[in-house]
Amino acid sequence: MKKLFILLITVIFASTTVFAGTFKADAKTKRIAAGTPFQLRFLQPVNTFSGGEGDYFTAVLDNEITTGKSVILPQGSVVRGSISNIKMARRFSRGAKLYLDFDHVVTPNGRQIPLDLAIAKYDYIYYDGGMYKNLGYGEALKKNYDKGVEITKNATEYGLSAEEHTPGLQYITTPFCAVGGFFGGVGYCVGNSILDMFRKGKDVYINEGDTLEVRLINPIDVPVY
Repeated sequence: MKKLFILLITVIFASTTVFAGTFKADAKTKRIAAGTPFQLRFLQPVNTFSGGEGDYFTAVLDNEITTGKSVILPQGSVVRGSISNIKMARRFSRGAKLYLDFDHVVTPNGRQIPLDLAIAKYDYIYYDGGMYKNLGYGEALKKNYDKGVEITKNATEYGLSAEEHTPGLQYITTPFCAVGGFFGGVGYCVGNSILDMFRKGKDVYINEGDTLEVRLINPIDVPVY
């Protein structure tokens, strides 16, 4: 009985050693460094108009992720995530904000590796990572003012251009055009600024097939065999 017990212990120990050695041999990994860009192409639309918190989305890599000469994540690798938060567009031209949470990437051997990604390129990115198209009324006022100045400038330049056809005529046309452009610019600025009090800001849209650049915040180790 004692010999049988010793034999059983020996077999268990030997099996554990073999399995441990096999696991270590197979469990090689390649590290993808923090800051690595991922070009993600969305397979379905995601937006602040019809989307909701918790909605899932799927995207695929449009670029290869490599380390040296090795391809760690090939083009077409699947990345999954969800909408973590939406701040709806409101009046006074306050635009919507869209927040995405990237959950994991599927490796070539089927493993799901957790990801920590941040939006790198979009029209505008808020300090907390949200994507937006416009901020609010202050921004709208500035755009209206700049457009009003542009209208005045263009009208004045049009008056000056009369010299090309009749020398000296610009001394008559320029003052009239400048005054007209001034009132036109002021009218545009004031009128649109009033309307912007009642307008809602812009929604954020990512259409099917759109590509979004994100960057890896923390490095990940991807198993390779």
